[in-house]
Amino acid sequence: MRAIAFPQMTLVRPVVIDGVGLHSGAPVHMVLHPMEADRGVVFRRTDLVAQGRDVSDIRATFGNVVSTVLSTEIGNAAGTTVSTVEHLMSALSALGIDNLLVEIDGPEVPVLDGSSEIFLERIEAAGLEKLDAPRKAIRILKPVAVEDGQKRAALLPGEGFSIAFEIDFDNPVIGRQSIEADLRDPFFAEDILRARTFCLRRDIEAMWEVGLAKGGSLDNAVVVDDDCVMNEEGLRYKDEFVRHKVLDAVGDLALSGLPLIGRYEGCRSGHAMNNRVLRALMADPSAYEVVDFAEARRPAPMARELAISAD
Repeated sequence: MRAIAFPQMTLVRPVVIDGVGLHSGAPVHMVLHPMEADRGVVFRRTDLVAQGRDVSDIRATFGNVVSTVLSTEIGNAAGTTVSTVEHLMSALSALGIDNLLVEIDGPEVPVLDGSSEIFLERIEAAGLEKLDAPRKAIRILKPVAVEDGQKRAALLPGEGFSIAFEIDFDNPVIGRQSIEADLRDPFFAEDILRARTFCLRRDIEAMWEVGLAKGGSLDNAVVVDDDCVMNEEGLRYKDEFVRHKVLDAVGDLALSGLPLIGRYEGCRSGHAMNNRVLRALMADPSAYEVVDFAEARRPAPMARELAISAD
């Protein structure tokens, strides 16, 4: 293998993960397999393989997002879907994994403990392998933002990849929280990827009525009552809620297909806004460039912000 400063990465060996779907409540068997260079992340529904790859396979890209209701769901032209991909994608992004085949026997990634921590631990235990191909990146050249009332998401030029997020809930336990994080920080996984998904107790019955959160429990989600956290062990961080929003954003933005070089800012944002701002960026060829990862450290020129309002 020739010397490459920043090679693409995959797994050394397969990783087996079993669990239940957060929203479906169904048992899930998933195997992560090494993949050759320039293939990206591909989800393969093993229960549909007999019908051909056009039916079973879904590339993990922003253009394949088909739903953002309480999770990010991707799909293909045949109508095959896989939902709740964001926690796994966040772990892959943090570890710098570019190529992976995800074999899964149903339509939802297992929720595990509600964070990305178990994905991270299992993948690190398997080990990462360098591939004989240089890593590419998407360097943001000018600010792009989307807005919907008080919700806002923006992608801006910058070095590395930093994140600023703010939430504001009408609940005394959550309230208003904000955080800054950097994907390059060696403590990013410890500080962000352990944060669990959360919900308000008063919203649970409404989710059940529309067929969601069937697999949710205090083992895989933080549940907040009016003025207390119902989980016996409490919170992992005092601001675990906004930290999990950063985790989700990193996973959603990983659907760019390449590492992003720049900065993300979110205010009351969620899966829908994350996907919209990524689509807005990629719809404007002047807003980004694809570069070798090794070249992505030079500062990008600033330009006027492109703001896109809600329909």
